[in-house]
Amino acid sequence: MILLGLDPGLGTTGWGVISAEGNRLSHVANGQIRTEPGMQLPRRLTLLFEALGAVIRTYQPGGAAVEEVLGNSNAQSTLKLGQARGVVLLAAATAGVAIGEYHPSIVKKAVVGTGGADKKQIQAMMAHLLPGAKLAGPDAADALAVAITHAHHLASARALARRVIPS
Repeated sequence: MILLGLDPGLGTTGWGVISAEGNRLSHVANGQIRTEPGMQLPRRLTLLFEALGAVIRTYQPGGAAVEEVLGNSNAQSTLKLGQARGVVLLAAATAGVAIGEYHPSIVKKAVVGTGGADKKQIQAMMAHLLPGAKLAGPDAADALAVAITHAHHLASARALARRVIPS
């Protein structure tokens, strides 16, 4: 199954595509979508939507996962991040892709082993888990981590569904 991971941001949205076959994960592609701060907000959101649509059409993911938004002390920044996240969700939903959502600490714990991991630790684990992958940047690495987290959760759900619980 092809999975798309997304790390939303108004300035930079990371995306990562992996292939998951059983427990075997492999890198397909990754990148970052950037918008210019000087552009009007509606134009930035439109560019993000269109670029994500192109990624989805190119890789035809069977599922997608999006990192949840963490609030911060700047309400305006949090609001803009939430708007970008909404566009990311809309792009995947419009394409008919099923979406999972994960808190950043869940993603960090799934790929690094601790919910407090930093970006450098995530990048190091991506090099280990997806050997040979050339990362487009830290947001792309985060997006690949989201995709891997989703792959693990889907595999666990399938394993649970196969279990027969005696009555």
